[in-house]
Amino acid sequence: MPAPTPVFFDCDTGIDDALALGYLLRSPAVDLVGIGTVSGNTDAAQAAINTLDLLAIAGASGIPVAIGSHHHLAQDYHGGAAHVHGDNGIGGLELPRSDRRPDDRTAVQLLLDLSHEYAGALQVVAVGPLTNIALALQADPTLPTRVAGFTVMGGACLSPGNVTPAAEANIYNDPEAAAVAFAAEWDAALVPLDVTMAHTLEEDDQRALAASDDPLAQVLATMLDHYMEFYRPIFGRRTCALHDPLAAVIAAGEIGLTSAPRVPLEVDTTHGPSRGATIADLRGIWRGLGDSSRGGVRIVREVDRPVVRILLDTILG
Repeated sequence: MPAPTPVFFDCDTGIDDALALGYLLRSPAVDLVGIGTVSGNTDAAQAAINTLDLLAIAGASGIPVAIGSHHHLAQDYHGGAAHVHGDNGIGGLELPRSDRRPDDRTAVQLLLDLSHEYAGALQVVAVGPLTNIALALQADPTLPTRVAGFTVMGGACLSPGNVTPAAEANIYNDPEAAAVAFAAEWDAALVPLDVTMAHTLEEDDQRALAASDDPLAQVLATMLDHYMEFYRPIFGRRTCALHDPLAAVIAAGEIGLTSAPRVPLEVDTTHGPSRGATIADLRGIWRGLGDSSRGGVRIVREVDRPVVRILLDTILG
């Protein structure tokens, strides 16, 4: 059996981040070596609290959690997404408080340190605004040479956005950071709304988590109440999209990519109606689009099976 993949998880710990964290903790394919937090679904400090509390519930110790940037590159943090994730990012659920404190390092320094410790093997999974990633690149432009892969949940290429008609929340919150991150020369994959909105967790799945003897699964089931109610008018039923878990499973290599062309990608950093849009050159899809000779970012459009089965099988054991 191959050695587990070392993963640095950069997140803004809301509800789907928590599901992704559960997967990363339980998957034998993953060695979760560090976590950085950023302001998005909630602020970076609260995201660290949520993360440490979830780690304690899961019985996971020794994984450093470092607080990242509160504000974004070109604008102040404007508050979280309470209507989606609750006032505290995890559906308003009050978790037992961990006795651990955040790492003394910033999320940027933790990422840079881990990139040296696991040089050539580290996978970076970013499921919030890309502020920490951009700051790390600015601090050390050689970072991509030590990173095996960079997987981002964010953007909307041919799909509508979820905060504006053109933009998805993670990219919209800090498009300047996204532009920096995607301009770097590393093996980058974008997991946009185009594919994540096709992967959902249903009420039967929530009940399976709730019925588990695992305290982490039970907590995840409870916080899903808030998330699923948000999605009820969007899907017309009580369900939720599995944005961040899909990115985590892709980074771990536990799902096949049936359509993921590497194409040029630009981020709109203007202040017009398309701010935060991810503009991918997908003009070849009508003839069967392959990788562009101009390189770019891998745009995940389809995977080979429902991610919910991998997620639940992993968390529930």
